[in-house]
Amino acid sequence: MLKLKIIIPVALIALIGCSQKVHHSNTDSGSKNPSDSLYIVMTTKSIIHKGEKVNLKFVVHNNHSNGRSFCKWHTPFEPLMSKYLDIKDEDGNEVAYEGPMAKRIMPPSADSYLVVNPRDTITSNVDLLKTYRLEAGKKYTVSYNSSGVSGLKATNTATFIFENQ
Repeated sequence: MLKLKIIIPVALIALIGCSQKVHHSNTDSGSKNPSDSLYIVMTTKSIIHKGEKVNLKFVVHNNHSNGRSFCKWHTPFEPLMSKYLDIKDEDGNEVAYEGPMAKRIMPPSADSYLVVNPRDTITSNVDLLKTYRLEAGKKYTVSYNSSGVSGLKATNTATFIFENQ
């Protein structure tokens, strides 16, 4: 019980720490409007055949006139270290994550942030087969679950059918 009293506050601090550090460039007006956030769009092929990579394209957009930064923790912009995606099959069953789970030291260091230039995008790709056990013959929906860590706002889910051949 004592361990839970310590673990829960530490976990909350870790999750909040990155999102509090999301900041705008020095030329920014400092607006707190949620629409000022960076946002992501995820895409993948609609049909993927067994034996192919299940490549998810993860694009961060900055439609503002100033550079914006975000914490790359819990995104594909860092080596695979956490479960930042939820994948469900067409029956609503969640696919188990089988990758590493990093422990973090707070606060994030300066190299934990990436800048997206004004009116620009940055892109990363991730092969879902590296950390999720997908079954052929099923339709899947992928959603981003770590907005609170990175500060990135998800705008969509990505769906695909994983076919036998």
